[in-house]
Amino acid sequence: MVQMETQLQSIFEEVVKTEIIEEAFPGMFMDTPEDEKTKLISCLGAFRQFWGGLSQESHEQCIQWIVKFIHGQHSPKRISFLYDCLAMAVETGLLPPRMVCESLINSDTLEWERTQLWALTFKLDSLTVHAKMSLIHSIATRVIKLAHAKSSVALAPALVETYSRLLVYMEIESLGIKGFISQLLPTVFKSHAWGILHTLLEMFSYRMHHIQPHYRVQLLSHLHTLAAVAQTNQNQLHLCVESTALRLITALGSSEVQPQFTRFLSDPKTVLSAESEELNRALILTLARATHVTDFFTGSDSIQGTWCKDILQTIMSFTPHNWASHTLSCFPGPLQAFFKQNNVPQESRFNLKKNVEEEYRKWKSMSNESDIITHFVQSSPPLFLCLLWKMLLETDHINQIGYRVLERIGARALVAHVRTFADFLVYEFSTSAGGQQLNKCIEILNDMVWKYNIVTLDRLILCLAMRSHEGNEAQVCYFIIQLLLLKPNDFRNRVSDFVKENSPEHWLQNDWHTKHMNYHKKYPEKLYFEGLAEQVEPPVQIQSPYLPIYFGNVCLRFLPVFDIVIHRFLELLPVSKSLETLLDHLGGLYKFHDRPVTYLYNTLHYYEMHLRERKFLKRKLVHAIIGSLKDNRPQGWCLSDTYLKNAMNAREENPWVPDDTYYCRLIGRLVDTMAGKSPGPFPNCDWRFNEFPNPAAHALHVTCVELMALAVSGNEVGNALLNVVLKSQPLVPRENITSWMNAIGLIITALPEPYWIVLHDRIVSVISSPSLTSETEWVGYPFRLFDFTACHQSYSEMSCSYTLALAHAVWHHSSIGQLSLIPKFLTEVLLPIVKTEFQLLYVYHLVGPFLQRFQQERTRCMIEIGVAFYDMLLNVDQCSTHLNYMDPICDFLYHMKYMFTGDSVKEQVEKIICNLKPALKLRLRFITHISKMEPAAVPPQAVNSGSPASQANQVPVSLPVTQ
Repeated sequence: MVQMETQLQSIFEEVVKTEIIEEAFPGMFMDTPEDEKTKLISCLGAFRQFWGGLSQESHEQCIQWIVKFIHGQHSPKRISFLYDCLAMAVETGLLPPRMVCESLINSDTLEWERTQLWALTFKLDSLTVHAKMSLIHSIATRVIKLAHAKSSVALAPALVETYSRLLVYMEIESLGIKGFISQLLPTVFKSHAWGILHTLLEMFSYRMHHIQPHYRVQLLSHLHTLAAVAQTNQNQLHLCVESTALRLITALGSSEVQPQFTRFLSDPKTVLSAESEELNRALILTLARATHVTDFFTGSDSIQGTWCKDILQTIMSFTPHNWASHTLSCFPGPLQAFFKQNNVPQESRFNLKKNVEEEYRKWKSMSNESDIITHFVQSSPPLFLCLLWKMLLETDHINQIGYRVLERIGARALVAHVRTFADFLVYEFSTSAGGQQLNKCIEILNDMVWKYNIVTLDRLILCLAMRSHEGNEAQVCYFIIQLLLLKPNDFRNRVSDFVKENSPEHWLQNDWHTKHMNYHKKYPEKLYFEGLAEQVEPPVQIQSPYLPIYFGNVCLRFLPVFDIVIHRFLELLPVSKSLETLLDHLGGLYKFHDRPVTYLYNTLHYYEMHLRERKFLKRKLVHAIIGSLKDNRPQGWCLSDTYLKNAMNAREENPWVPDDTYYCRLIGRLVDTMAGKSPGPFPNCDWRFNEFPNPAAHALHVTCVELMALAVSGNEVGNALLNVVLKSQPLVPRENITSWMNAIGLIITALPEPYWIVLHDRIVSVISSPSLTSETEWVGYPFRLFDFTACHQSYSEMSCSYTLALAHAVWHHSSIGQLSLIPKFLTEVLLPIVKTEFQLLYVYHLVGPFLQRFQQERTRCMIEIGVAFYDMLLNVDQCSTHLNYMDPICDFLYHMKYMFTGDSVKEQVEKIICNLKPALKLRLRFITHISKMEPAAVPPQAVNSGSPASQANQVPVSLPVTQ
């Protein structure tokens, strides 16, 4: 060991000597970059020769010595150079990265905390799974050790960044994200290591990508438990817990909500907040959006018997509240009905004003400091922020007792005060005389946020956006939001500097932490009423120590709140111009949104009805969010060149209307992406850090966003998409037609109802066509008429077969909510027009493949479809003198009974079968077991198998055997 240390000392000695000379005579003996590189190569060459002669057992000791040697230096320049050596040794494959990282992590000294450990993490991709597991285990063990020791030393930024990077790898899920949620977080919480807990929550908010939804919901449950614990009732940690919970709730995918929350139906309290009305409202908005996008409630008019009933009832028991009519009108019908039935009486603005005046009189009349603090800390309703407002309005001053009350109220209870204050502000601004008084109100409000640091901007905006004001008061509320965000320069400057100085691609940066610290030096977080403490007489010394902040700031915290604000503004038509102004000034923040395309997709989908006639606003929204990433994404990463050229520059009075070629190219882009074409239509990127996990998911979402952003109606877009394969298009290759149908099915079912409902019109058109209504139009075997593959391969394209194949492609990708409209379509639209045998067979071909799905997911629909099939048969039987394909029809109905409906439709079907002609009644006698009657005589020519071949000598086909 001594000999190894001596040899290593001699290798690095020359480096240390030259660096000492440079420091002793600054400016006289500075190495040029070429000299530095030469020195680096020379040092590595000597070390390579030494390393090659070492035994395997000595490798770890050697690396530990190097780390210790680096940490023993006092010169930043020397440390930086030695780390360059270490990083290059890793990069060139000389040193194993796992061993180097573990030596750094387990080092006894802490000098490495100021180094860039992540400079070594770019080699993580080359590590084996075992090495990654070993490394992440070492990091987790160190964090737990520090938590148990209640160490006051903050985690190293490098350690946190490296840990975040390792958690991206799904192949180490058991030790990675699963260990993070199930073991590390609970252990840190039990140890009361609040600084580490704050760091881990920041990691989850700003550094985690593609985390499985069940882990995210599990963390949400942990956070609700955390929020109720007394030790977390301090401003910074409580704000972090609530901000993380808000991000988790609003980021839930529409298809994730139902599967995840049904896991908690036995005890929904675990995933709901017992006291935060804002978080529970955010969950309801997410639930409304998810059920809308997935068409969960389509065809239903009540939440009775659905998975969300218990969740909604529990929320209303925890945090009773109402919704504004303009917000409620966007909810799916059953949710609207629930909140109308569970209406909560609201305190009148007059009573609120009266209570504030009464409490303010008490404030002015009480003289004992202890009594004042006790009374206003425990007062109900929570009005203290309203009193501070009045103090500033009347005296421009808050005394030290006011600060003491704020301090004693606590972070958790203060949220209720902010909520009441939000309502009081609307009342004050609504009754303001305007002019100087209004300006005074605006000034005081901004001072409470930025000068006195009484309430953070993101919390106040969230509370205002979540209130349920109507009419003029709603407009006043949004006016206050706009003033808070844009009137003072404080927030705009913070946004401008953050957007200008930072990149959202943190995985490509090695100076993120430096920029982060510089930003916080310029705009420090003030969460403990610092401004007020400085203003009171005498000034109060703040005692609350700040927890380390690694990634967050007011801009990033505001992003999920901004998402909600945009939605609220979209719901109220008179504030459209205000929304455009907000997007102009703050839209650049969306470059840091972790799911900008998904947010845009959800917004355009959910508010499709509201945005139909507001084409300019829709375009503005798309431009603001997608345009925010123009400097960080390559050309063609999202919107097509055709759209960017035509739609973005079109005048409002003369919108661009795309032609068939545009739609063909857009579908073709998705087809090529799903086929894995190389090079693909979209630029390459690291999908581990992308919004979407793979190119196909990205392509589908950006295509849907572009189609919904067009200034043409949903019906027009839907028909144009169907025409890509239903019309002869030179850009659609015949040999790949099914892939194009599949792509159309994927896209059209991911769009709102007006886009895909047009398929029903096409089906009606085909069923009403001469091919199916006239006995002379098609004289061949009808099943050939419906055979898409045969027709396509023989170049004998038929509208019937193409529409049938396309309908199957679309319905295959449809949600059960979308499919649940089929029974109504059958009974109200098709039943009156189905008169011929060919039409009946076509309908059976159309719906038959989806019976199993109806049986498994919507039994009610299966029953309605079963009855509709018999009603149609009765129609056809009554309108026809003779059925040629009676046996295939009956075989299909028996198949449906024995495989799907059983006796569930027996009562309705019996009545229908009794009205059929004898030949059909005979064949269907086992459906209802009413076979005791003597079967009517059947003409020999009526008994056939439906075969197109000559049947002169064919014997009657045996009927199905009863069970």
